[in-house]
Amino acid sequence: MEPISHLVKVSLPNYLSNLPLPDSIGGWFRLGFKDWLRLVPFGAAVGGLGYMSYRAFCPKGRCQGKVNPNIKKDVAKVVDSVDIEDITEKAAFCRCWRSKKFPYCDGSHGPMNKELGDNVGPIIVKHK
Repeated sequence: MEPISHLVKVSLPNYLSNLPLPDSIGGWFRLGFKDWLRLVPFGAAVGGLGYMSYRAFCPKGRCQGKVNPNIKKDVAKVVDSVDIEDITEKAAFCRCWRSKKFPYCDGSHGPMNKELGDNVGPIIVKHK
């Protein structure tokens, strides 16, 4: 425990107090090349900790950045058309991109909403 205590109480405060952090916004423009080089490790550490925190607390599935996880990935753009005459009374269409019957809704949004804290549901088209 002593090495960690020394790091937190002595080494880290000494390192931070010796960084060339300016007191004003204009001070950033007056920093020299060597000052910027001294700030690089600190900036990399803060950026790395921020990224690791983001990844740790990011809702599962949302960090990947894709809306469509697996539907028709072999085509450039997913386009489906349904003739209104083929709808007997009503049809529910998927908006969450998780349905196994895409473009029709199969209720896959329910578990996804619970997992991600979302509220996505289908669009329902009625034919009279």
